[in-house]
Amino acid sequence: MGAGPGAARAAAPGGRVRLPGTGASEIPEDGYTTRGFAADAVAVLDALGIARAHVYGFSMGGRVAQWVAIDHPDRVGALVLGATTPGDRHGVPRPAHVDARLAANGDLNEFLHSPEWMRVRLDHGVCPDWRVGTSPAVAARHYRASQGHDAWDGLASITAPTLCVHGTADVLNVVENSTLLASRIPDATVHLIEGARHGYFEEFEAESTAAVLDFLAAHPIDAPTGAVTGSRERLG
Repeated sequence: MGAGPGAARAAAPGGRVRLPGTGASEIPEDGYTTRGFAADAVAVLDALGIARAHVYGFSMGGRVAQWVAIDHPDRVGALVLGATTPGDRHGVPRPAHVDARLAANGDLNEFLHSPEWMRVRLDHGVCPDWRVGTSPAVAARHYRASQGHDAWDGLASITAPTLCVHGTADVLNVVENSTLLASRIPDATVHLIEGARHGYFEEFEAESTAAVLDFLAAHPIDAPTGAVTGSRERLG
């Protein structure tokens, strides 16, 4: 799905942007690709008059973010890739039983957070079902788009400073994929969060937020592409 009026209309009040098929957005019949989603994201920046932005993509969003940095390098200040992969063709596969659950649009909670954290969420009345607001048909299209992702050949062309963040206990996208991405993207660094599952940004919010904000502070939005400001990021 390419960029266009539909993508521009996705920019809701308050800056919230939804992928096609989620929330109250339009539901196209076809054209779901991670590269198309990236073009849509840039169309939103165009509609909002934003010339350059830091880009943080998580999971499938990390695959989309790769294409934003590859196809639109002048629009990206710094790039953060959270718990993602370069695509199935070159990435490290998830365990077969996890892949089967994901393909069936099944319950992924045990892969997202520890049991202790899930109990805390339930005690606070947080809905445990990540699928709310997305129909099974749309979820299947997003899954196929994510599984079809292959940015391997373009990763070496990324010029934005890049940080890969990943939990060491992630089985939805196994942690070795961040090391693989960092080996392919020039000067990329990795921050590993010990014991975190796929939803590291919630259960380990303090550590993951600090890692990302420190990284972005070292790479101001107005710095020339590829420039490094301040100290190098650590391999966490």
